Amino acid sequence: MSSRAKLMVVLSSTGLVVFLLLGAMLGKSAAPEGAYRHLAVYTEVLSRIKSEYVEEPDLKSVTLGALNGLLESVDPFSSYLNADQYKEYQKKKDSQKGDVGLVLSKRFGYVGVVASVPGSPAGKLGLTTGDVLETIKGVATRDMPLAYAELLLRGEPGTSIEISVLRVRKPEPQKITLTRSAVSYPPVSSKMLADGIGYIRSETLAAGKVKEVAAAVTGLERQGAKKLVLDLRNCAVGGAEEGIALANLFIAKGKIGYLLGQRFARQDFEADAAKAITKLPLAVITSRGTAGPAEVAAAALLDSKRADLVGERTYGDAAVRKPVTMEDGGAVILSVAKYYSPAGKAIQDAAGGVTPQTLVQEPDSQIELDQDGEPVVKEDAEKKPGEDVLLKKAVEILGKKA
Repeated sequence: MSSRAKLMVVLSSTGLVVFLLLGAMLGKSAAPEGAYRHLAVYTEVLSRIKSEYVEEPDLKSVTLGALNGLLESVDPFSSYLNADQYKEYQKKKDSQKGDVGLVLSKRFGYVGVVASVPGSPAGKLGLTTGDVLETIKGVATRDMPLAYAELLLRGEPGTSIEISVLRVRKPEPQKITLTRSAVSYPPVSSKMLADGIGYIRSETLAAGKVKEVAAAVTGLERQGAKKLVLDLRNCAVGGAEEGIALANLFIAKGKIGYLLGQRFARQDFEADAAKAITKLPLAVITSRGTAGPAEVAAAALLDSKRADLVGERTYGDAAVRKPVTMEDGGAVILSVAKYYSPAGKAIQDAAGGVTPQTLVQEPDSQIELDQDGEPVVKEDAEKKPGEDVLLKKAVEILGKKA
């Protein structure tokens, strides 16, 4: 299909999304016929494209674009898989042991990066929040189902995959070759700062990391820490239960949050006093790459007034997802329930994420790549490290605490 035809697909899918979403919003209290009127618009648009467009379009692509546009507008983590794709997804989703270490969502119709796991193949090349994967294995990610993109990136350890990336500071796509590996998660780190402030860095909330955070808190208190900084920047891996457990380390009573969906009964998460380990003043650092369980914890600590949040608004990804199978053998993978903060704000909503009381922008720290997609090592990079403005602000806020 020509570039102009592709543009028509994008425009038509965008228009259809607007019509259908308007129908969803206005049709809740209106007659059921309202939804059918909007579907009639969809049918007419398809008919006009087929009869009036300058060349015969691929209606299969038009329809696929409309479906993916609709899904992305409702849920950027959703996927529509046709019967063949879903069959492959079921077969391979748990069998591939190698990965590149990316957490993904849909962004402007393409596959975008939420965060990368530190030390992973993607993390070593500095792929970060806001980057867009334009192609995977030479296939454009425009309208590619998110679940299928994740499937393509996985494979056997030692095998390679080529992607092209649109980066924040680079106007032209860069081709990068990633070698899959068994991704391991970095340990929780901690250290004492000046003035009795203990610093804890958790780069993921994979299984076992909350126990490591608890051990770090205990260790810092033994060293004389009187206040704590918990750094959750770009922490996007793990199950929501880990975020609940993390918040419970610092909250002795009250609601940590709850889970609710249209067909999903409300599930409340209450703090267990026996699991709370410290009452020290706390500051939490977040970034636009903070997602999932880290957001659940940050929202609970913010709403309970247990911690001061410093940094950027988080990504906005905290939900239960499941495949909803279709009659033709395909499936739609959807968020069927969302996690809410104690105050009742959905973490994954239109506004997106958790907003700190003190907003501080993270300086751009992308790794420079050369023309071959290899990282450029600057000789003075270690000699003159940049100032950590978010940590500085967190320490400043804690300094005002009694």
